[in-house]
Amino acid sequence: MSAREFQPEQQTAINGAVFVDAYRWMYLARAFEDKIGSLFRAGKVVGGVYLGRGQEAFSVSLGMQLERTRGDIFGALIRDQGGRMAYGEDLIDSARTYLGSVEGPMHGRDGNIHRGRPSEGMPAMISHLGASVSVVNGMLIGKRFHGESEFVGGVTAGDGATSTGAFHEGLNQAAVENLPLVVAVADNQFAYSTPTDRQYACEDLVDRAVGYGVKGYSIDGTNLSECLTTFRTAIDEARAGKGPQLVVGKLLRLSGHGEHDDASYVPDSVRAGRYGRDCIAVAREQILSEGWATEKFLSELELEAQRSVEESVSQAQGEDTPDPSRDDWKAMATASLIEGDQ
Repeated sequence: MSAREFQPEQQTAINGAVFVDAYRWMYLARAFEDKIGSLFRAGKVVGGVYLGRGQEAFSVSLGMQLERTRGDIFGALIRDQGGRMAYGEDLIDSARTYLGSVEGPMHGRDGNIHRGRPSEGMPAMISHLGASVSVVNGMLIGKRFHGESEFVGGVTAGDGATSTGAFHEGLNQAAVENLPLVVAVADNQFAYSTPTDRQYACEDLVDRAVGYGVKGYSIDGTNLSECLTTFRTAIDEARAGKGPQLVVGKLLRLSGHGEHDDASYVPDSVRAGRYGRDCIAVAREQILSEGWATEKFLSELELEAQRSVEESVSQAQGEDTPDPSRDDWKAMATASLIEGDQ
C-alpha cells in the first residue's frame, strides 16, 4: 500500500469512551497552557512560552495510545503538552518546570520546556529541529540490544523540522534498522513564519514516506477521530515489526510561534480554512452529536480540569527555585559517576 492510498475509513470505528478520554486530555492541556500564557504575560515565567493550541488532537492521539507499561517511548516537542500528559507526565511536573521549581524533573535548571524523565520513557525535549528522531532511535536500539521486544517509540516534529538534516538522517536510519518508530509530523503550515510552499515542493509531506521506505498516512489533524484511529493503526503496525510509520497531520497553529509572536503573517483565508478549526471545539461537538457524553458531564469534566490546573500552578509557585549558593550544579545524569559520589 502506498503512502497516499491509506484512508481513515479503512480503520476500525472509534470507541466513544476512548474519544471522551482523549477530549479530557485535550481540554486539560488547553486549560494549562492558557494559564501558562497568562503567567508569561504577567512576567512570572522565565524564558519563552510555546503553546500547542490547535495541535491537541494530534498530540494526544499519539501520547495516550503509547503504553509505558510495555516499554514504549515518547519523544515530545514544545507543542505536545496534551500528548505528554496523556502518555503519563504529571501535571505538577509541567507546572514546576515552567515556574522553575527545584522539585521539578529538571530541578529548576535549563529551559522551561526541556523537561523529561528518560528512565520512564520520556526523553527531555531538544530544541534543535528534528534531533529527537535520532535520540528515540538510540533508545529503541538500546532496548533491542538488551533483548526487549514489543516496544514502540513515538516522536513528534513540525513541518519545518522535516527540512533538516537531522530529521532525514534519523528517519533514514530508522527505516534501515526497521525500528518500531511512529513519527508524527504536525504540518501546521508555517515553520515559524515560513509557509509550506517555501519549505517543500511535494504536494504533501507524506509523499516523502516512500522515499524512505516507510508507510505514510496523511490526515486531518483537527479531526480527533482520524487522529485516534490512524495512530492506533500506526502503533500496531510498528509493534508488529513492520518498521517506521510516518503520520502527517494537516492543521494550523492557533497562536504565534511563541507568546512573543502575534502570527500576523498568517492570512485570514488560512485561518478561515478547514485546518483553522479548533480541534477541541470539533471534538466536543462530535461527542455531543454521537451521544457519547452529556453537556453536563463535559462541563463538569472541564471544571475539574480547571481546578487541577489551578492547584498544580499554585503548588509550584510556592516551591523554592534554585539557589546558586547551595547547588553544586553537577550534571544530574552523571552526578553518580563523579569520583567521591560512589
